[in-house]
Amino acid sequence: MEKIKAFLRRKDIIFSAKRYFIDAMGAMAQGLFCTLLVGTILNTIGQQFHIGFLNAVIVTLGKGDGAVSYTIGGLCSAMVGPGMAVAIAGALKAPPLVLFSLIPVGFAANYMGGAGGPLAVLFVALFAAEVGKAVSKETKIDILVTPIVTVLAGIGLAALIAAPVGTAASAVGQAIMWATELQPFFMGIIVSVVIGVALTLPISSAAICAALGLTGLAGGAAVAGCCAQMVGFAVMSFRENRWGGLAAQGIGTSMLQMGNIVRNPRIWIPPTLASAITGPVATCIFRMEMNGAPVSSGMGTCGLVGQIGVYTGWVNDVASGAKAAITGTDWLGLVLISFVLPAVLTWLIAIPLRKWGWIKDGDLKLDL
Repeated sequence: MEKIKAFLRRKDIIFSAKRYFIDAMGAMAQGLFCTLLVGTILNTIGQQFHIGFLNAVIVTLGKGDGAVSYTIGGLCSAMVGPGMAVAIAGALKAPPLVLFSLIPVGFAANYMGGAGGPLAVLFVALFAAEVGKAVSKETKIDILVTPIVTVLAGIGLAALIAAPVGTAASAVGQAIMWATELQPFFMGIIVSVVIGVALTLPISSAAICAALGLTGLAGGAAVAGCCAQMVGFAVMSFRENRWGGLAAQGIGTSMLQMGNIVRNPRIWIPPTLASAITGPVATCIFRMEMNGAPVSSGMGTCGLVGQIGVYTGWVNDVASGAKAAITGTDWLGLVLISFVLPAVLTWLIAIPLRKWGWIKDGDLKLDL
């Protein structure tokens, strides 16, 4: 047993929830952002502003009726599986040969997982990366052994679990979206609060939304919850952190407050209550849907990705005929839910908490 423990330490194989579900999922979200989300943004910009080189086909695979053409954005989106897998392997501190071998593994797992591909990629990439790390530099022909073992282990596992894992993840996501359509008020509260809290916790709300394929009304509620946390904390802590804190939290991440939350959990009350209000406002009053890339549902105002995702969904819906046009009410709802209501509600809710001494000066101070 001691020999096994020593081997795992030498290989930096650490079985922990932090590494697998915090570090890995955070990296997975970055991989999603740099491929699927960037591709979606580039395609939207190209279509809306009629930018030739963004709309131009640069690669065509196959011939005849089976040919598939890709723009720059399309290629970015097509690489989502490899992007996630490499990012996950990077979070696990995989050596170069393992890291590069995860490219075909990620593509296979995402493709086999279907609509729930991101969750399949997470499990498969974790397994393949650790197996690859275990055999790395253990033989004199490492340049052959490590890639072969990593690819076979990853694609082999993908063939076994990717389809059922993807189906299960997709089913859960569909159930949440169906329930939100059926009970928009209560599910608006639940989805908004849960995804918003996940965004502030050291886990990835974006990866969760991507894994579940969360779009539609549920996606809109998720955007509302994330915005409530980010904008809420940014405004509530303005007296301590000024403009730097406003930007860092408002278009960066509310996760910066996690240390302060541990010291005083009561500071979490105002933005969380705000999300419980903005969620049903999004689902019941404005019927705000997020029909862009599912990862956008869990991004909030981070780089304005959530808002870009909502807009992308509008554009897609108009193009498909599902929506007649983008209206002034759509824009009003997006601005209110993303910025105005989170700021005003969180600030108002925080006032009595400060008077009661639940939130004191300095409780929200960041080391920026």
